[in-house]
Amino acid sequence: MLHLLFLVTLFLHVQSVPQNRSIVEFLPGFDGPLPFYLETGYIGIGKSEEVQLFYYFVKSESDPRKDPLLLWLSGGPGCSSFTGLAYEVGPLDFGQKAYNGSLPILVSSPYSWTKFASILFLEQPANTGFSYATTSEACKCTDLQACDQVYEFLRKWLVNHPEFILNPFYVSGDSYSGITVPVIVQLISDGIEAGKEPLINLKGYSLGNPVTFPEEDNYRIPYCHGMGLISDELYESLNEFCKGDYINIDPTNKQCVENFKMFKNLVSGINNGQILEPECGTDIDFHPPQSSNERRSLEEDFICQESRVATNKLATYWANDPRVQEALHVRKDTIRRPWTRCKQTIMYTSYKVTFKNSIPYHVNLSSKGYRSLIYSGDHDMVVPFQSTQAWIKYLNYSIIDEWRPWMVDGQVGGYTKSYSNHMTYATIKGGGHTAPEYKREESFHMFKRWIAQQPL
Repeated sequence: MLHLLFLVTLFLHVQSVPQNRSIVEFLPGFDGPLPFYLETGYIGIGKSEEVQLFYYFVKSESDPRKDPLLLWLSGGPGCSSFTGLAYEVGPLDFGQKAYNGSLPILVSSPYSWTKFASILFLEQPANTGFSYATTSEACKCTDLQACDQVYEFLRKWLVNHPEFILNPFYVSGDSYSGITVPVIVQLISDGIEAGKEPLINLKGYSLGNPVTFPEEDNYRIPYCHGMGLISDELYESLNEFCKGDYINIDPTNKQCVENFKMFKNLVSGINNGQILEPECGTDIDFHPPQSSNERRSLEEDFICQESRVATNKLATYWANDPRVQEALHVRKDTIRRPWTRCKQTIMYTSYKVTFKNSIPYHVNLSSKGYRSLIYSGDHDMVVPFQSTQAWIKYLNYSIIDEWRPWMVDGQVGGYTKSYSNHMTYATIKGGGHTAPEYKREESFHMFKRWIAQQPL
């Protein structure tokens, strides 16, 4: 009787949420029908639904009835979840490295996490990817309001997809999502305790190369020293005169200022996202060139044609094609700007940062028994692995699995350590910012083992 009452209540909820979703069977640039289930759609947020959040949903290619459901949030803020779908953990990949003037080619990725999990890729906050707001005021939000919007989105999405309510649920993301994901997981946990329906079967969360606390910048110099990018003498002098604080440098401390200037000069030609890759700028806020001269200037640097930045730009050429937007069922009247993979201007125009430390949320979630996987690409200078290890050590939990290598095909994929608070930490050897962009195969095996609750 209680089960029947739950189904009736759930049916009434489903009726109250608009079903703005479409199944995508073909994509321009992909040869033939998609070999996986892809759904796109919008969920309205707020009383007047002035915020419309766009999503891509891919069902597990194994057993979607029982496999875990992941909510994936890309970083930024302002980076499209298409990053996760086509560059990191999803079933798509680009079949070329540089733009050749025609529509970029898409292929299947053999290392998609959808082999064993369903993934909901969300574009947030408003004006990220294909998400939008109907008024200029609705575009504005704080970081905490953005987290509330994600929680509202998730509850409404599950009401529209009741067959996934009982699936084990995880929140995943990387980079700036290290700030917001713990907050969102906390909101879900609080909602469960308050009895908010639908009752989400929350199990934990995962974060890659996560921004976590303001002092992360202080670990870049030790990282560069360990990687052989600066000399022992400069490192020792920086420690002596700057006292390990490279964020609040006293301008009157001339020796510290001079040493820090030397450090910046030494690493100015290094790619922060992956120190072994060529320095080719960034694709943030990149839009397709408007003239042949502008296009030609981008093609003159042959080294950078094969870089990660060049590959990332393929998404911008692809997603701005009208045929692609039609196939994805993007609302025509909402396309008022070029699509960009990462829209950094959101940070300066409509998104207000109110906190920069998510460590207290990790502490609270650990105390509630939720599982977590924290991983670092060890060639990332944006969020050095030392900074991630430092805040995990600060939690002061007992170690239950000591530092050791984890293997892929008989080779070291990285190193790992596990703690009594259900947290697993792992490095991905050779990974950058973010790790799955550079090491898809290793990231695939790492997450597959963790989600199955197996040792890495």
